[in-house]
This record gives sequence, structure tokens and C-alpha cells, in this order.
Amino acid sequence: MKRYFIHTFGCQMNVNDTLRMSEALAKSGYAATVDYERADLIVLNTCAIREKAEDKMHSALGRYRQVKLQRGAVIGVGGCVAQQEKAKLLERSPWVDFVFGPDAIQNLPTILDRVAKDRVRVVDTAWVDSEEYVFPRADPETSRGKVTEFITIMKGCDNVCAFCVVPHTRGREVSRPFIDVLAETADLVKVGVREVTLIGQNVNSYRGGISFAQMLLRTCEVPGIERVRFTTSHPHDLSDELIEAFRVQPKIAPHFHLPVQSGSDPVLKRMRRDYTVEQYLERLAKLRAARPDIAVTTDVIVGFPGETEDDFQKTLELTERAQYDGQFSFVYSARPKTMALLKEEEWGVVPHEVKVERLDRLQALQKRISQQLNAQNVGRTLEVLVEGRSKTDETRRFGRTPQNRTVNFDGDAPAGAIVEVHIERSSASSLGGKQGRTLSSPAVVVPEKPIDADSCVVA
Repeated sequence: MKRYFIHTFGCQMNVNDTLRMSEALAKSGYAATVDYERADLIVLNTCAIREKAEDKMHSALGRYRQVKLQRGAVIGVGGCVAQQEKAKLLERSPWVDFVFGPDAIQNLPTILDRVAKDRVRVVDTAWVDSEEYVFPRADPETSRGKVTEFITIMKGCDNVCAFCVVPHTRGREVSRPFIDVLAETADLVKVGVREVTLIGQNVNSYRGGISFAQMLLRTCEVPGIERVRFTTSHPHDLSDELIEAFRVQPKIAPHFHLPVQSGSDPVLKRMRRDYTVEQYLERLAKLRAARPDIAVTTDVIVGFPGETEDDFQKTLELTERAQYDGQFSFVYSARPKTMALLKEEEWGVVPHEVKVERLDRLQALQKRISQQLNAQNVGRTLEVLVEGRSKTDETRRFGRTPQNRTVNFDGDAPAGAIVEVHIERSSASSLGGKQGRTLSSPAVVVPEKPIDADSCVVA
């Protein structure tokens, strides 16, 4: 039997796409391996959101070239960089056999047949028209042994923010019919999944027959589901209906990732983000009023073209005011075909060393806030959904609170159980403690896999 290895870069959408690739390959007689040096097929599922992700991808390609030279492995590149660069990837890396975009995942067996039988290098990056696109139905057996799982409910984005390449790599928004989402949720429950995360480039603009708020509420009603999460969102789609759903349905996990990108109104305007800082904070206040225990995380871009020191100070001020539980912050990276790239010289290029220095200051501030917020949990007893053994210490257990806080604890609860954990220590990124009473046992016995037994690497 031939073996495959998938190296996944980027977001949850890519992780979910990797599962679909794995299912397609399994149907073609391939088996997963965690050792790329033993693989007959190596696929890189790529991310184009930042230049650094692309650099990592090209570095990995160079490493995997040796496997091709030594044992003739077939090498393919999928995902957003593939969609962005198309045949240019074959020109830059002559040892790559095929390139395929996100809409071509189900074509993977056919692509491999062409590579093997016709001895050709293949590029399959054609878009599927919105009206004809069919979301691949997940095989629930792929998720057996997992407590949490992603469900794709839409793809693409219509916002066209000045810094973002997603509309060019994922296309226009297409929503999946809500009946299909609910059916997939029910199938996942049957194999032991207790928590699902609804994913898409902009999930709260979902239009799959019902509103996104209704989609959340309906998913919570699927028997056996304990928690429902989602990511990611645009502030202009944070509706009163969605806020009300958080207030009335406790199974909607009290965690909201709400990207702000900058604390400066002039920068937000150049970014084509159609809100001001005050409007953002007003929506955030309404959300917290409806669900006082909610944890909020965000994204911030530092050093966007034209960002002054005063603009950056406003981002620091917003971070203090918002008191985010966590923040994903990055230096601005110019992306192909974006307005920011076209206007960079006009707006003003921020020197790289200035970007890095500002990022260091912002991350130091957020680390202090995260440490303070996590420290408030020491001495408390929190509800934790157990996901398995700790990734840092196999003698301990690992799980997450409803607010998505990571907890490593002493105990023996099985994966899928919901337990109380008495918190004894904290850091900026996690909590630690001891297991208390069991609140809920898993309906399905979840077989635990070794920590390193995933069929792909995530970078």
C-alpha cells in the first residue's frame, strides 16, 4: 500500500481541508504516515495570508525534494499558495508534480492518475461557480477518536479588505445548506465528538437557508452536542440576533474571536474595515452584557502602510480598553493583488525594524493582560471538556474550558468527559490544576491515539 504525508500550513480551514484530502486519498488506496521520508506521496496544504507562511512552505519543499531524489516520491502543492501562484510553482520548483487549489480537493485521485499514467505535471486551480459548488461531505470515521471537530459551513469572502488575499485564493462567499451542516454534526456525535467548531472565512455572514445565529441555535439542538464554537468573524456582521443567541443558549461556547486589526480609525479606513474603534467597542460591550463570562480574542496587524507611532499608540490603548483574553498579532506582510500592495508607496512604507519593535511592545502588553486574566482563575473550579493526554506531559490530562482556555491537570478522566478542575496555577497561555468530580461521561468511548499519531504536520 502506498503511503502519504500531508504538511498543513495556516488556519482551521486548511486543517479541515487536509481531512478531506486524507479521505480522498484513503479511497484511492493510500495510507497515512507520520514519517515523510517513508512517503510515496507528499502534499503541502499551503497558506498565503502572510509572506512568512509562504517562506516556510518553500523551505519545506526544498526538504521534501530529497525524498523525491532518493525514492521517487510524488510531490504536490495545494491550498491558497497553489491557487495564487498556479503554474509558477512548477517553474520555481521543478521537482513538484502537481498543483491544485481549494476547489479541486475532490479531484485529487484523478490528478494522481494523470501524474502516474500520463507522466505529466498537472495544474488544477479552476474555480467552481458558486451555483455549482458542492461542499464535500466529511466521512465521520475520519473523526473517530476526536472529542472536538471542525465543520465547514461556508467558504470565501466578499469583504475585500485592503490587506487580504483570501478573496483571490478562496473566491466569493458560498454558504453550505444548513441541513447538510446539521446532518454532519449528527454523524460526528455518533463517533464520539462532543464539541464542533463551525468554520469559514467569515462565518457570521452565513446565508445557507437560515441566518448564522439560527445556524448556531439549531446546531446546539443536535442530541449529544455539548458545545458549539465558530471562527472567524467580521465585526460588521456581529448582529443583535447573534448577540441574543449567546444570551439564550449556554451551549454556544462563551468565546468570540473578533478581529479588529488596528486601534486607529485612519488605519482602519485604509484597510477597508467599515467600522470605527468606538463602533467596534460598542458591539463588544453589547456582547459582554449578554454573556458576562465571554472570552474575547482578536487579530491585529502592526505596521500597515502609513501607520504612524500615534496610530500604533491607539492600538495599544484599544488593547488596554478591550482587555482581550488573547491576541494574534503580526507585522504587515504585502500580499499579491491587494489594494495595500498597490498603495504601499503612496501611503508610506513602515520600516521592518519599526514593525518588529512595535510588535514586541504589543505582544508584551497582551501577555501581561493574558497573565492577569488567567491568574483570576487560580483558586476557582472550572468546567473542562477532556480531549486526552496533555501534549506536554503524557501522565496528565488536557482539555479546554467553555471560554477555550487550555487546562492541563492531574486526573484520569477519559477523553470526552466533562469534569470539574480545581485551578492551582496559571500562565499567559494555560491553566493547571487537579481533577474534581465528573459532570458528564462520554456517550461514546473515545479510543485515545498516541500523541504523535496524526497523519499530517501542522505548521
